[in-house]
Amino acid sequence: MPIRPAGINSRRPVDDAELVRRAQNGETTALGLLLDRHEAGMRAVALSLLGYGPDAEDAVQDAMVTAIRRVGEVRDRSAAGAWLQAVVRNNCRMRLRATRLTPVADPELFLPPADAPGPEELIEQAASRDWVWHAIGELSEADRMVLLLRHFSSVTSYHQIATLCGLPVGTVRSRLSHARRKLLTSLRATAGLAHPDSSARAASRRREAADALATAMRGDFHQVVGELWWPDASFIVRSPGLRGGTDLALHGMEGDLQAGVRQRLVSVVAGDDVLIWETELISPPSDPGHCPPNAVWLHSLEGGRVRSITLFHPEIPAH
Repeated sequence: MPIRPAGINSRRPVDDAELVRRAQNGETTALGLLLDRHEAGMRAVALSLLGYGPDAEDAVQDAMVTAIRRVGEVRDRSAAGAWLQAVVRNNCRMRLRATRLTPVADPELFLPPADAPGPEELIEQAASRDWVWHAIGELSEADRMVLLLRHFSSVTSYHQIATLCGLPVGTVRSRLSHARRKLLTSLRATAGLAHPDSSARAASRRREAADALATAMRGDFHQVVGELWWPDASFIVRSPGLRGGTDLALHGMEGDLQAGVRQRLVSVVAGDDVLIWETELISPPSDPGHCPPNAVWLHSLEGGRVRSITLFHPEIPAH
């Protein structure tokens, strides 16, 4: 039986504009019904461009997660079907023309302005954030990690996710596919239920990250490690392939500070046991090419403390 948004008269058809309006106002079951209505058309677009296979299914699933995150940005509510199909079509074209692995992007027509909030703020601004984060929390840690990277960070290509997580690309693809299927199933099944407020946790993690980075920039990174990490926490640097513990992390931060490198917090994505910091690395004026421009800190948490951190410098896409 199809999901029907509360308050919608079951005796008359509900047009897309009404469903989008209700979804944008936080009626999450309306979004579920909208996706159900247009799933066949989205899949038809993917199959026409990519043929049968995992790429077509990935393109559709990507578009659905995009819709969950960005339904508030739909400008023409009556054209929701066209919007969803455009996201699928763009995903397919990115796959077809990519001679290298690149992130899947949304159509330029629907992209937010350059000064728009970061990815974690977009989800926090959505009325359905608690519903979404509850569903994400139902995933396994392995699935949740790749999903958060793919859809809530700048590390979006299969290749970069694989490098950061130390996995084969095929494993990343299969985990993402499984995670998105589970996420969409959970969203549709729990859309009408009340969920705990996720904003308090997200705000707390952002404050914690800002305070930790400020403390580190003052030369007191040992204090951060002592307060937030388990004593036997592991620290991995994907390039140049270093692995160690807290001593390695402290030595690396001390070396950066002595070289005049500074970091600025860009975004924070907080799951139950997965935490992602993205930072901008600022090289000293005397050596502007000293370090890569960005860093991603992927935290695995246990009991609220850091069990392991992987430091990764994303590739900058060529234009």
